Amino acid sequence: MGRLRYTISRLLQAIPVVIGVITITFFLTDAIPGDPVSIMLGPSPSAQQAAEIRAKFGLDQPLHVRYFNYLLDVAQLQLGTSLYYQVPVTQKIAERLPITLYLLLSSFTFALVTAVPLGIVSAKRRNKPADHVSRVVALLGVSTPSFWIGLMLIIVFSFWLNIFPSTNLVLPWASPASVGGASNQFEVVVTSIRHLILPMITLGTLQMAAFTRIERSSMLEVLGEEYVTLARAYGVSESKIVRKHAFRNAQLPLITLVGLNLTSALGGAVLTETVFSINGMGRLIITAIQNQDYPLVMGTTLVFGLVFVIGVIITDLSYAYVDPRVTFDGSE
Repeated sequence: MGRLRYTISRLLQAIPVVIGVITITFFLTDAIPGDPVSIMLGPSPSAQQAAEIRAKFGLDQPLHVRYFNYLLDVAQLQLGTSLYYQVPVTQKIAERLPITLYLLLSSFTFALVTAVPLGIVSAKRRNKPADHVSRVVALLGVSTPSFWIGLMLIIVFSFWLNIFPSTNLVLPWASPASVGGASNQFEVVVTSIRHLILPMITLGTLQMAAFTRIERSSMLEVLGEEYVTLARAYGVSESKIVRKHAFRNAQLPLITLVGLNLTSALGGAVLTETVFSINGMGRLIITAIQNQDYPLVMGTTLVFGLVFVIGVIITDLSYAYVDPRVTFDGSE
C-alpha cells in the first residue's frame, strides 16, 4: 500500500508539471514570429480565406480565451487539429510516437547492456589497460556530437560497406505487406533490426558513455566499503563479491541517471531522426515548428513532457526493487 500511495502521490504531483509545460509551450508558440495562415495559404491570401482559416482553427479569438479552451481540450484528451496536416493532432502523434519510443527504448537497452559490463570491468581492473580503454571510450562518447556519429556510421556502414540501411525505421510489428521484400513476420523483424542498428548506436552512444562513467564510479565506491573488505577477509572470491554484494548496491546512481537522461535522449532523438530520415516524433515537431503549426507543436511538446514525467516516476519506483532499504511509507 505504501508503494501504491507513493505512485498516486507522484502522479498527482505530475499534474502541475504538465500544466506548466502546456502553459510555457502555448505562450512561447504564440510568440513565434510569422503567421501560420500565410504559410498555409501563401504570402498573399485573400482576406476572406484568411478569416475563414482563422475562424476554423480558433485563431481569431483572444489569447487568453484560446489558452483556457486549450486546457479544457487537453483535459478531454483532445489536442486540436494540425494546421499543416489537416488531421487531428492525436492521429499524427499515434502514428509517430511508437517509432520514437522504439528508438528510445532500443538505444537505452544498447547503452545499459554495454555500459554496465564496461563499468564493472573498469572498476575491477582500476588503472589497468582495460580501465584505460573503458575511460577513453566513455570520454569519446560524451564529447562526440550524436549527429556526427550518425553521419560517420552512414558513410562507413551504408555507403562504403553497404551493410545497414541509412534511412527510415521499420517497426517489428508492422505487417509484411507494408514492408517491401518481406513475406512473413520474421523477415519484418530482421528488416527492422537492420534499420535500427545505426540510429540505435547513434542515439545510445552518449547514454552509454555517461552510464559507463557513473557505473565505474559507483562500483569503485561500493567495492571500497567496509562490508566488502570484510567479505574479502573471509576469503570470498572477487567475482562473488561483485555479483552478490557490490553490483546491486551500485545501481542506484545509475537508475537515477537513466531517469534524468531521458531529456537528453528525447532531444537526441530529434537529431537522430533527422539524420536517418526517420518519421518519428522528432521530425514531426521539426515540421510543426517550421510551419508554425501551433496545435502540433503544443501536442508533441506535451507528449515529450509526459514521457519524461512517466520515466522519472518509473525511476523512483525502481529504487525499491534494487535497494530493499528504500521505502515509500515514510518509515525507516
